[in-house]
Amino acid sequence: MSEERPYNDYYNYLRSRFNAVTYKVSVDGGFTCPNIDGTVAEGGCTYCNNRSFVPKYLDRRNSIRDQIDQGVASQRKRYGAERFLAYFQAYSNTYADVEKLEACYREALEHPDIDGLVLGTRADCLPEPVIALLESLARDRYVAVEVGIESVYDETLERINRGHDFAAVTDAMERLSGRGIHIGAHLIFGLPGETRRHWLDTARVVSDLPLEYLKLHHLQVVKGTALAREYFDSPFRVFTFGEWVELVSDFLELLRPDIAIARMSGSAPPHMLIVPQWGRKKHPEVKQQVMNTLLARGTRQSARYVTSQGPSALSS
Repeated sequence: MSEERPYNDYYNYLRSRFNAVTYKVSVDGGFTCPNIDGTVAEGGCTYCNNRSFVPKYLDRRNSIRDQIDQGVASQRKRYGAERFLAYFQAYSNTYADVEKLEACYREALEHPDIDGLVLGTRADCLPEPVIALLESLARDRYVAVEVGIESVYDETLERINRGHDFAAVTDAMERLSGRGIHIGAHLIFGLPGETRRHWLDTARVVSDLPLEYLKLHHLQVVKGTALAREYFDSPFRVFTFGEWVELVSDFLELLRPDIAIARMSGSAPPHMLIVPQWGRKKHPEVKQQVMNTLLARGTRQSARYVTSQGPSALSS
C-alpha cells in the first residue's frame, strides 16, 4: 500500500514477484465440475454460466499452446504485458485424474512465454494427490490456486447448489498452506438471503485464511442460469453502483493488510447480463471510485482490521 493507493493491489503484487508487467492468459483445459456431472449435484451453481466470463480470444477446441499464443498476443496488445501466467479458468481445473492434470499443466508450462500457473477450482476438488502434484510443480515455477469460496455461510452455499460447505474451504486451504503454493480466493456478495452484516463479517473469516490475494464479485444475474429464472419469478434487489463502492470500501477497512486485491467487481458480456446494468462498467472504474472513497475518508485497507481466533463459518 502507499499514500496514492490505499489498498494492497494485485497488479503490484505480481509486478514485485516477476519484476515486470505480468498478466494472466486464460486457458481452457476441457474440465467440468462435480456439481455439473452429478458427482455431488446436478445443474451447477445457480448463478454460474461459464460463457459469461470466457474471453473472446479463447476457443477450447484449440490446443493449450494455441490458446496461449492467442492470449499472449491479446494481452501484449491490450496491456503491454511482458510476462504471463497460464490461467486455467473455466469450470474446476483440478478436477480430473492426476495424469491428465499434469499433462495439461506441463503443456502450458512448456510454452516459452509462460512463467507459471493459476488454477481456478473448488475446495472439494483438491485431493492430496493433486496437491502433491502442485507442490512438485511449485518447486520450480509459480503455481497459484484460486478457490471459489463465494460465501462463508453454509445456508447460502446450499441455496446456490454449491455442493460443499465452508468446512471444505478451510480444510483445502489448510492442506494447501506451507507447500509453496500461492493461494487466492473468490467471493460473491449480493447472493439472496445475505445482508450487509453478512458481507462485512466475512472480512474477519477470510482474513484468517492463508490467502495471498482475493477477488470480490458483485452478484450479477446472467442469462442461462437458475438464478436468472429465480429473478424473473421473484425479483430480488441487486447492488447499485454507489452501494457496491461503499460496501467494498467498508470491507477493505476490515480486511487483513497483506491480502492483495485482484478484483473489485464482476463482469459479464452485455448480451448476457440481466442485472445490474452498471456491471458493464469496466473494473478500473470501480477500483478508482473505491480508492477515491478510501482517500476521502482518510483511511485504507485494514484500518479497522482486528485479529480473531481462526476461520469459522458464520451463522446466517
